Amino acid sequence: MRSLFLLALFLVLAFHHGEAAVTCNNVVGDLYPCLSYVMQGGNAPSTNCCNGVRTLNSQAQTTADRQSVCRCIKNAIGGASYSSSNLNNALSLPAKCGVNLPFSISPSTNCNR
Repeated sequence: MRSLFLLALFLVLAFHHGEAAVTCNNVVGDLYPCLSYVMQGGNAPSTNCCNGVRTLNSQAQTTADRQSVCRCIKNAIGGASYSSSNLNNALSLPAKCGVNLPFSISPSTNCNR
């Protein structure tokens, strides 16, 4: 299952939406340290994971940037095999890292808002 998730993350690098300054390369690079938490859970994500979530959030300042980040995450989730536990771990990342994202990490998120 982990290899499918990794594959989906790297396949999402091929997507580019809009004129956003934040690319899918940025998204994957910033969120890669979170992979073990998403897949295995635990009490809290690693410091590197939370730093990546914070960095990504601070870089995504424009609407186009936020939509691009949302689409990259959504495409990665949609292209991977995951359990409800994996999805719940991903959904909990922003709160556990003390970050308020303008969208939820979910395959049903509308990124056009």
